[in-house]
Amino acid sequence: MSEAIAIHDVHTLDTRFEPRSWPFAEENRDRIAAHWASVVENKPALFNGRVLLLHRWSIADGVFSGGYLMTDYASFLAWRDFGHPGAERWNGFAMAALTSAEGHFLLGEMADHTANAGAIYFAAGTPDPSDVVGDRVDLAGSVLRELEEETGLGPAEVSVEPGWTILVHGPRIAMMQRLRSPLPGAALQARIERFLAAEPNPELTRMHVVARLEDIQRARMPAFQIAYLEHALGH
Repeated sequence: MSEAIAIHDVHTLDTRFEPRSWPFAEENRDRIAAHWASVVENKPALFNGRVLLLHRWSIADGVFSGGYLMTDYASFLAWRDFGHPGAERWNGFAMAALTSAEGHFLLGEMADHTANAGAIYFAAGTPDPSDVVGDRVDLAGSVLRELEEETGLGPAEVSVEPGWTILVHGPRIAMMQRLRSPLPGAALQARIERFLAAEPNPELTRMHVVARLEDIQRARMPAFQIAYLEHALGH
């Protein structure tokens, strides 16, 4: 993506579930089905579950507001891979910006069976029905759930720092929440990698520590995440 990356620090998320149809998914069912068949031929572990997609968003007075519709993962993936056609929609997701006691960031390397094998990310996931509470989309809960699923760290093992950093990069909107572990970086990395080694099919293969700008593996990270790390490390 060649678009500029906008960074906004906000204190609150106000995200709502607003079910409605998605013309792209309805009008391209055959193309979507063919694309999905080709994807799962190479990645048979992928599952075509239900996911949430932003259809509106705004930022005002330190609040990020957004509305989500629901679709299936096959349609979402085709929309992404076809270049985000149709009326504007956004992939709006929350990420767990995990830090150690001394402020080093820890990111995971995606396993071979995932859609983004080899890439290095903070723990995150596309919002799904489990994140819907009444008419709200609970992205703070999504952050803690994804962190525990991917790293084994439960909510009691981290402290949540106030506020969010929003990164807007074309049709991607990453909502970063800083979570701090009381463990130093090396111990935290070892703790998570022990969990990964014991899992039968972990989403991550290993952890990477970013303590300074030179530690950023730019070829294996998306541009918005690089921008966040530079922003957080004071560049």
